Amino acid sequence: MKPIKKLLLFILAVFFFWFLYYQNNGLTITEYEIQSSKLPESFEGFTIVQLSDLHNKSYGKTLPRKVNQTNPNIIVFTGDLVDQKNDNEFESLQLMEELMQIAPVYFVTGNHEWWAGNFSSLENQLKIIGVKVLRNSFEVIELAEEEIVLIGIDDPAVASVVDEFSTVERALEDALVGVSDQFSILLSHRPEMFSLYVAFEFDLIFSGHAHGGQIRLPFLGGLIAPNQGFFPKYTSGVHRESNSTMIINRGLGNSIIPQRLFNRPEIVVVNLERLKPF
Repeated sequence: MKPIKKLLLFILAVFFFWFLYYQNNGLTITEYEIQSSKLPESFEGFTIVQLSDLHNKSYGKTLPRKVNQTNPNIIVFTGDLVDQKNDNEFESLQLMEELMQIAPVYFVTGNHEWWAGNFSSLENQLKIIGVKVLRNSFEVIELAEEEIVLIGIDDPAVASVVDEFSTVERALEDALVGVSDQFSILLSHRPEMFSLYVAFEFDLIFSGHAHGGQIRLPFLGGLIAPNQGFFPKYTSGVHRESNSTMIINRGLGNSIIPQRLFNRPEIVVVNLERLKPF
């Protein structure tokens, strides 16, 4: 083989492996503006960062630095901080500790927290750090004597059940005990339950789980997602129905499938705006 051909092949190989690496590790920030007439005036410009599906992956200082640049009021994490096949939680807990230095952090479980089999220990460590773990419960967030409510539910993998839909429905009923008619934000790992979230009339829903469809194809979107199969409906972005808006984070890490394509890991930033009635 001629030297020039060897050089070209080498360059192509380097580019190919760099491309695969970048697809898995090149963090991207996606920003959305959510408007609602129910939003109290004090929450105009309130910024929420959503992270999801880390699966024990480490980004070093890069991830907290990028989050800090968005100047969030709160950070929400919608499950699968850890991975059932990787029991090294040190990097994930270190990340949560660093995020706590930026803004209050709220966490709900994904399926991998339960599949890993040691959530009790993880939950204790998160609470020691200061993370607020929402388990079929809610927190009231107050600014200038005005309030919004943040609801979080366990992933249905908490129980060995066949009917996950009914499990989530019961979790929502439990979580909403004592919640009044305020602007409501739901943290729930599973996006495929959107119709249920709409039925409960949540204003804003944050979800993950689908990993963006793992491989994203032009005009078609995500290729495959857990609990949705091939060409799933809910993989990323904004979905609206009735008065509910769901935002799906494409996630930060991988689990069963080790490679992303055209689907870089994502930090979601949501800015809330008060929609003034005419």
